[in-house]
Amino acid sequence: MKRFLSSKLFRAIWSIGLAVFLFYVCPPCFSKTTIAIVLGILVILVNGSGFISKFAGITHIARFLVGGLFIFSGFIKANDPLGFSYKLKEYFEVFKADSGLSVFESFAHIALPLAILLCVSEMALGFMLLAGYKAKLTLGLLFAQIAFFTFLTFYSACYNKVTTCGCFGDFLVLKPWTSFWKDVVLLILITLLISGKDNITELFSPLITTSLTLIAIILSFVFPIYAYRNLPPLDFRAYKIGDNIKENMKAGADYKPAEYESGFIYENLKTGEQKHFDMKNYPWQDTLNWKWVATDNILIHDAIHPPKIVDFSITSLDGHDIKDSVLNVKNYMFLLICWDINETDNDATLHAKINDLYKLASTDKIGMLALTQSDAKLIDNYKHGHQALYDFANADGVVLKTMVRSNPGLILIKDGTIIMNWHHNNFPTYSEVKQKYMK
Repeated sequence: MKRFLSSKLFRAIWSIGLAVFLFYVCPPCFSKTTIAIVLGILVILVNGSGFISKFAGITHIARFLVGGLFIFSGFIKANDPLGFSYKLKEYFEVFKADSGLSVFESFAHIALPLAILLCVSEMALGFMLLAGYKAKLTLGLLFAQIAFFTFLTFYSACYNKVTTCGCFGDFLVLKPWTSFWKDVVLLILITLLISGKDNITELFSPLITTSLTLIAIILSFVFPIYAYRNLPPLDFRAYKIGDNIKENMKAGADYKPAEYESGFIYENLKTGEQKHFDMKNYPWQDTLNWKWVATDNILIHDAIHPPKIVDFSITSLDGHDIKDSVLNVKNYMFLLICWDINETDNDATLHAKINDLYKLASTDKIGMLALTQSDAKLIDNYKHGHQALYDFANADGVVLKTMVRSNPGLILIKDGTIIMNWHHNNFPTYSEVKQKYMK
């Protein structure tokens, strides 16, 4: 029995059987022809190990492509683990709503440690692959991880649930289908590596390889933890130091809005495939082959050079728009970001520092405004609990989480330009800010 389970025949049986199963359970949002091609390639790679192992060069090219991309992807996410945790939480909330399973709500509560672990695993596994450390274990873990991400991106793309995957953070924002195809390519490359695993050997002696792998794993933990406890070392957002919020709210000179086409979705009664038709060619008369499913709008092309910031607003507690009055202040001004007061750090020493900064800044006629998505009752409780004398205003929570990865976080602006920002773990004194940044 053991010999049969490790035989080529059994491998062919389970791989073809799994491919057939995936082909038939695949939702109609994906072309049956395309899924058949992808599954066919994977089946060939799984069963062609004897042939593939003869071409060591192909294995090594795939090895360095996969290893390098995993390290890069993990590094970019580790640079902003809090932002990545927001994306994971979004996925878990979607799964909870669609499946009704409470386990996803539990995952959402631990999104941050999960985000850090995923960053660590990507970077560590990428290095292990490049170094050739325990190739069989490394490839198994790589395959499991890319299968998980492929499912996430496919579900997101097929059901239009999460509009960006967060694969490369804010450095490179990919659409769901683009992200899915990126994962498919990686899935194919990793399957190829598994078939050619005999060509993957350690680059150094076992002792050196093990030592370097251990160092890589440690650094993979240190970097995202450091980025979380401070701020992202590399900032790719539209609110980074030196950016002007007013300018980022403007469209480019050659701006063109996104273009959509109205049409209909029809389902093929024979194949089950769903297809979009425009208003001119929809098969409303062909009731033997097609069934109307829904009316929809599809994107013809994305906006060209749109504004980097489209959702920034500040509203006073009595409902007035004060965005312009804040962004047009010619003097320096502090923005204290408390996106959710229920989750704002309550350390007494920290809030004493905030109060001291406000009092000293006020003597120099430097204003400070706290921004939050929380309601007036929570704001009132906060102000009484921390003896806060500074004013509050409301803003969108997603925008505030984007502006600074800290709750609370501090931003210094002047005439709409971001001069500096701070994590609450590095909260400055007013004298430090005045000496270094108020020129």
